[in-house]
Amino acid sequence: MFAKSAALYDAIYSFKDYQNETKILRELIERHKQSDGTDLLDVACGTGAHIAFLRSHYRVVGLDLDPQMVEIARQKFPEIIFHEDDMVDFTLDQKFDVVVCLFSSIGYLKTENRLFAAVHNMARHLKTGGVLAIEPWLTPDVFQSGTVHATNVDQPELKVARMNISQVEGDLSVFDFHYLVATPQGIEHFTERHELGLYSHDQYTQALERAGLVVIHDPHGLSGRGLYLGVASTAE
Repeated sequence: MFAKSAALYDAIYSFKDYQNETKILRELIERHKQSDGTDLLDVACGTGAHIAFLRSHYRVVGLDLDPQMVEIARQKFPEIIFHEDDMVDFTLDQKFDVVVCLFSSIGYLKTENRLFAAVHNMARHLKTGGVLAIEPWLTPDVFQSGTVHATNVDQPELKVARMNISQVEGDLSVFDFHYLVATPQGIEHFTERHELGLYSHDQYTQALERAGLVVIHDPHGLSGRGLYLGVASTAE
């Protein structure tokens, strides 16, 4: 997915306030978490932008499917363990007090079956009383097709212009990103296609309930997209 743009990821998303997002996330987690530990798994961790702040409060492990993103994260945080694996079927020899899947990475699963499988898989890695936190992608009723987007990076030795027009194909939101990248070594143009599933509120809720979790929905969440919390019940 990020084969061509992984090295640009942190620069492109430097506008995000990861520190404040992590603060909100911690408040929500600690409000509902019933287990006593601090073990946290960041699924689809990317380059570890949230981990930079999560690691001050939790014993963090990262996991991502993209090998280039994992390598960047390892270089940034050599003291942290990162796994290269798929959220649908990864198996770790550890359970966690918290599992998070942030910045709408869940959308890359594309289909309802994979959504349900991934949520079930993440839930089975929770300790009793642990919390699964999922930041959703936009729902079908909110996503707007045909809108024009541009993101720019203006650093002394890196200039990036990324543009796209949002599209809908069936149950997918589709982004054909065009990148124009300038460095002292030259100017490059490339494209990259991203497809994210458009899941409804009911689909997210059902995925968590079928995984045996007690569901809490915060409509604003970390960045306005909402946040779904699933608590592994302590009831016998």
